[in-house]
Amino acid sequence: MNTLRTAMLLAAMTALFMGVGFLIGGTGGMMIALLIAAGTNLFSYWNADKMVLSMNRAVEVDEKNAPEYYAIVQALAQRAGLPMPKTYLIDNPQPNAFATGRNPENAAVAASTGLLQRLSHEEVAAVMAHELAHVQHRDTLTMTVVATLAGAISMLGNFAFFFGGSRDNNNPFGFVGVLVAMLVAPFAAMIVQMAVSRTREYEADRRGAEIVGNPLWLASALDKIARSAERIPNPDAERNPAMAHLFIINPLSGERMDNLFSTHPNTDNRIAALQAMARGGASQAAPRQAPTPRQADEQPSAGPWGKQAEQEQPAEPARPKSNPWGRNPTGPKGPWS
Repeated sequence: MNTLRTAMLLAAMTALFMGVGFLIGGTGGMMIALLIAAGTNLFSYWNADKMVLSMNRAVEVDEKNAPEYYAIVQALAQRAGLPMPKTYLIDNPQPNAFATGRNPENAAVAASTGLLQRLSHEEVAAVMAHELAHVQHRDTLTMTVVATLAGAISMLGNFAFFFGGSRDNNNPFGFVGVLVAMLVAPFAAMIVQMAVSRTREYEADRRGAEIVGNPLWLASALDKIARSAERIPNPDAERNPAMAHLFIINPLSGERMDNLFSTHPNTDNRIAALQAMARGGASQAAPRQAPTPRQADEQPSAGPWGKQAEQEQPAEPARPKSNPWGRNPTGPKGPWS
């Protein structure tokens, strides 16, 4: 089913791309747009993940320079039955994360340093479980390719002002066609992005909660990320708004028109769905509600790491820390030490 949906979405984006080409340059412009769309699709399949990671200046990490973060992703991947994805960190104070890659065997997950600094261990695990759910559902290819095509369509719409409307081309609509290409095409691309993201976020929330074992951890994480994203800008995302729907929470500040129609479902609705999932699971499996991250810090819990989490408990009272990772969120030898 996911393969069929991916094919339909790619066909829709390609048709939109060709329509913009027709509005700008008539039949010749449509054929050129078809060739560009085909090349973009091919490029996106093999290289879009690298492009997205590069745009966000993500740095690959491992168990040596980001031990706790890497261990979380590794444990969750094992629980989900997935190959270990490449793990990246983004030096950005806004808490956020995304997944990319053409398939589970070539997937990558990325989290910001702000996510590791501002969220608890359990909340970070819930966020990464959500991203692994996207990998498991094979959403990452579709979302990344759509982001690439949406950016290309927006760029083509901008170019329409300079290259369209001339009497020397075969544009049957003249300057009116150019205006439509400039205004309607980026809007239509954004609508497609909304359809892609909104239908998949709820499923990733549900599956991510199953992987991590506690829906309330993800609910708490979404609340913290959403509130922080309103106050902390993400310059890389602002420069590349077509990539916004890849993140777990919309990273755009809304200062420009980019946030007029959000590519993400309402955060309160997502939290309510997770809370309902927690209540349903608690009534079926246990007489008490699953602990929130704050409660989990106050009482022992095996969590997704089983006995290992219990063995890591210090023998003496733990000293207060600025965040769950100590002084350096990437570990003792992180890339930003």
